[in-house]
Amino acid sequence: MMAPLRVGIAGLGTVGASVVKMLQVNGADITRRCGRAIEVRAVSARDRDKNRGVRLDSYPWFDDAVQLAATPGLDVVVELIGGEEGVARAVCETALAHGRHVVTANKALLAHQGSALAEAAEARGVALAFEAAVAGGVPVIKALREALAGNRITEVHGILNGTCNYILTKMRVTGRAFDDVLAEAQALGYAEADPGLDIDGIDAAHKLAILTAVAFGSRITFTPDNVEGIRYITADDIRFAEALGYRIKLLGIARRGEAGSDRFEQRVHPCLVPLGTPIAGVEDVFNAVIAEGDFVERVTLIGRGAGAGPTGSAVLGDLVDIACNRFTPTLGFPVAALDPARPASLATRRGAYYLRLMVSDEVGVLAAVATALSVEQVSIERVIQHSRSADQRVPLVLTTHDTDEAAMQRGLATIRGLDSVGDHCLIRIERF
Repeated sequence: MMAPLRVGIAGLGTVGASVVKMLQVNGADITRRCGRAIEVRAVSARDRDKNRGVRLDSYPWFDDAVQLAATPGLDVVVELIGGEEGVARAVCETALAHGRHVVTANKALLAHQGSALAEAAEARGVALAFEAAVAGGVPVIKALREALAGNRITEVHGILNGTCNYILTKMRVTGRAFDDVLAEAQALGYAEADPGLDIDGIDAAHKLAILTAVAFGSRITFTPDNVEGIRYITADDIRFAEALGYRIKLLGIARRGEAGSDRFEQRVHPCLVPLGTPIAGVEDVFNAVIAEGDFVERVTLIGRGAGAGPTGSAVLGDLVDIACNRFTPTLGFPVAALDPARPASLATRRGAYYLRLMVSDEVGVLAAVATALSVEQVSIERVIQHSRSADQRVPLVLTTHDTDEAAMQRGLATIRGLDSVGDHCLIRIERF
């Protein structure tokens, strides 16, 4: 039998502890699968005394995670600290510089530094593995990079943040307000005390940047300009969407440009998706990733996108690959063969829109709104109007035919200037 794969784990939160537990519980099967053992030889975390639900007393402990990454006798360093800079980045860079494989679940680090880290890994002939960084236990990186390698991927889209999906699901099912459901998600541990990375779309955008690079063979580029979150979605919007035959989901979308174009779409924002489509039925904390290939056509992957078990499972999958000497270029292509990443502006999008306006209940409001849109060549498809409310504002809901984003935004700017219009919500419609 081959010598054991010697692993150091930097970060012992729920995922790190889960990795250790899986190796302790399923170690014999993992050894049989790999033809060699995977052994933890060092660990690092800030608090030695914390009860993590797993025995750690037999492992050498490092208070300094960077020192762990540099210590002799390790084949792989697993980085589970998190964050795009600081210790997490130093751990990965140090491990690669010492010729060690790196496994990470750190989507923020990869979104900002992934191309440089991939170049460093390639230069040292080691793996930079990150299945756990996108969609938790859903093996989407392996699918795009390996199983679908014979295809030219033209599109990848999906639900990439379980927190937002949980909030939108509960708002729809219960009719409760956003703030109320967010508080529940925090109490259940689905959302952080500071939930901004989730509900403002940044977490999903980090993951989409990685998916885009792997799917299209490009360098990783994080573009915050094309990112919107779900703070402004109301229970009324969810109810109106259902009445129109749609469901609201926060989606990450990447699409190749037209033939001959070096631009591609890469955007995160709430979408109305038709009821009956697979992605509309993905609820609660589940993630979904859908890829379109020229030969395979459509592939859908659904599963738990976070949590100790699913994420730890993805980390173990990467460790098994390394133990079996199975690893491909980090982003599916040698770094020199990667295309430059050139995400198009969201202003270039063309499609349909949902617009909800809170308007004064008076004659001429709908005509004024329609005129503002018609000036920009935006055609209204459907309209829903409701009776007077207690505050003298009533919801006016409309959907449009396909139009240009820039034209829609110009029309909306005019509408917002009307004295009769108050709060509003604009959501893009995606008919997959």
